[in-house]
Amino acid sequence: MRIVNEKGKKLRINGSLKSVVIMTFIILLIMIALPIIFLKESRNTSNMSSSGFKLNDENIVKSSGLFFPEGGKVKLYRREKNTVEELDLEEYIKGVVASEMPANFDEEALKAQAVAARTYYMNKRINPCKDAESKGAEICDSTNCQVYMDKEERISKWSQKDSESNWNKIDEAVESTKGQVLTYDGTVLEYPQFFAVSSGKTEDAVDVFSMSVPYLKSTDSKGEEIAPKYQTTFSMPLDDFINKIKSNYKDANLSKSNLKNSIEIESYTEGGSVKEIKVGDKIISGIDFRKILNLNSANFTISFKNNDIVFLCKGYGHGVGMSQWGANAMAKSGSKYEDILKHYYSGVDIEEIKYK
Repeated sequence: MRIVNEKGKKLRINGSLKSVVIMTFIILLIMIALPIIFLKESRNTSNMSSSGFKLNDENIVKSSGLFFPEGGKVKLYRREKNTVEELDLEEYIKGVVASEMPANFDEEALKAQAVAARTYYMNKRINPCKDAESKGAEICDSTNCQVYMDKEERISKWSQKDSESNWNKIDEAVESTKGQVLTYDGTVLEYPQFFAVSSGKTEDAVDVFSMSVPYLKSTDSKGEEIAPKYQTTFSMPLDDFINKIKSNYKDANLSKSNLKNSIEIESYTEGGSVKEIKVGDKIISGIDFRKILNLNSANFTISFKNNDIVFLCKGYGHGVGMSQWGANAMAKSGSKYEDILKHYYSGVDIEEIKYK
């Protein structure tokens, strides 16, 4: 081997020095490669989180990038009290599950709700609620985020004979899913939507929020016919209906005399809701129409009775993501919470938070 010195003369390097250079290069390569190899093995073979709790379900993928500070707190804005509370993560999730889902639901449905609620919070750590952020918090306790009541508040609203067993049931559901969240392609779900009751099929996010989300697709949701709000009837005087429409669309060209012939459903979503409806001279989205009239859902039919317009609604809520009553029906039919979540959120994984 030859190199050139500063005067341009070629110098010869002896064989032993050449061997030293080669050996040094090999050692450097090994030092770089070993940490990468061990890192890959630890991601694939570890069955224990850094917090020390085990996951027994083989379908749960171990997270390599979801972190929560060891001893960290949820910063919760309590709207009515106008205060910020700091809570342990799992205690916060218990308060959400107790507030968002009936305690008499099957435990597997409660577990599914716990994972969805935890996922929602983990996203809010990255994208805080605006009102909460202005108060120095991450998330609020109202339907603007997800409803939360502490143990004492929730127990006071249950019957005395059921309160202790109800809380213990929720406590068990949350603890048995401790640290678990939903991810898609390794990222925490940005929109882990859930709602009360479907019409028998959930909605695609693109039809409700005008945004395509790969894991929020329309899917069947059976067994919800027993839900109190599965089917509801809402009547409104014709004059009130016309006034509500005209207050939002002044040039809708509606009157009592032409009303029956001036309303026509133009199209439906994949989930069966009204996508567009023609009212007078205006084409209105089913979502906006529902909001204007405060209907239980956008899945409705219209009829007329005397001087009233009558809406028969199926389902309750926006219809996107996990139906809570549908989750309970699946649980009662023997489905585990993992199956429930993967049914309502297409292509997701269940991962475990790492504590640091």
